[in-house]
Amino acid sequence: MKKLSIVLLPLILLIIAGCSTKVNTESDPRKAVIKMFGAIEDNDRETLAHYLDFKTLLSVTGRDYALQMDSVRQFHDPEEILDDLLVGGLTHSRWQAMQLVVGSASQQNDSALVEVSFINKQTDTQYYNKFGLQKINDVWKIYSFSVKDE
Repeated sequence: MKKLSIVLLPLILLIIAGCSTKVNTESDPRKAVIKMFGAIEDNDRETLAHYLDFKTLLSVTGRDYALQMDSVRQFHDPEEILDDLLVGGLTHSRWQAMQLVVGSASQQNDSALVEVSFINKQTDTQYYNKFGLQKINDVWKIYSFSVKDE
């Protein structure tokens, strides 16, 4: 019995550690932003959709949901947003042309802001943003690519 518990104890601890790693991954809003950018780079539609709050992104009015532009683009369904963020989309091409820096996160309950900077490689101009995230069904979802300070 003692030999059995010596063999099983490390196995049980390994299983528990694996489960807690998954929980910790979902508890960090920075990791959700990093995974979103990884999905964009990999052109992974399913993973990208997992980290976006489409309902809120589609409700943005008066400004572009993702880019600082003079004209405002209006999107009508999640597929249009995914098309824009993946290969061939305007936001994809603009973001991929820049160096990306994911900074610190501030979290309050089920809301978080994550600092994200885009740096123009030719001019060294930095565009600083705060991505807004909210936890929905235990998953951090991005609801804004540009939260304004109040």
